[in-house]
Amino acid sequence: MKPFLSVIIPCYNEEKNLKRGVLDEVEAYLKKQSFESEVIIVDDGSSDNSRGFVKKYLPNHPRFKLLENKHVGKPLTIRFGVKKANGGIILFTDMDQSTPINEFDKFLPFFKKGFKVVIGSRGQKRTGYSLIRIIGANVFRLIRQGLLLKNIIDTQCGFKAFKSEVAKDLFSRLLIFKEVKKTKGWKVGAFDVELLFIAQKRGYQIAEAVVNWEDKDLSKKKKYFKESKEMLTEILRVKLNDLRGKYD
Repeated sequence: MKPFLSVIIPCYNEEKNLKRGVLDEVEAYLKKQSFESEVIIVDDGSSDNSRGFVKKYLPNHPRFKLLENKHVGKPLTIRFGVKKANGGIILFTDMDQSTPINEFDKFLPFFKKGFKVVIGSRGQKRTGYSLIRIIGANVFRLIRQGLLLKNIIDTQCGFKAFKSEVAKDLFSRLLIFKEVKKTKGWKVGAFDVELLFIAQKRGYQIAEAVVNWEDKDLSKKKKYFKESKEMLTEILRVKLNDLRGKYD
């Protein structure tokens, strides 16, 4: 039977989060649901034991699958999962489960109303964020809203869902993939901004649902200032692409 939901979880050096039991959290939620589901873990060339941990988990959890890839960064990692997803709705969520999987319950009413894209929003409250990250997030939001997506509060929450055909359409149109260079470390950037901007240009209605979020990431792979620079650079790139008519 075709699953109702495909959950895509990118994985890059997530061993500490995996040992915390995040996969059991996902499984416990999905097991209670009346709909069929699949979980696609896409490993982004992890150098720790993330792959080994997931492989040991798979035999007793048939809804889970593992895709193994070379290291290319989060945007391409998610795209690999989107291509392989079979569900009617595709949700991607972070391995650390800072937004717990049960927050998907808040998305369902929007899909029933006909929305094709539903995204999680942390609002302006960031539990577990340092003061500098809170200030940085607000500055980023003001710049991004001034240039792109003025009606969306939070583009960067890693908890987003799309109707399957919409996800596959949007990921096929991202220009960021034409500019991919060799990746070192955990590259995230602001691909979400381009994704949502193209969705808006394509006429898809976007619903933003406030979700519970608390920083639970144990992997310590994020470099805040480097990532912030990449995000601002990519916002400008998307704006320039739009001015040049590349999204028309």
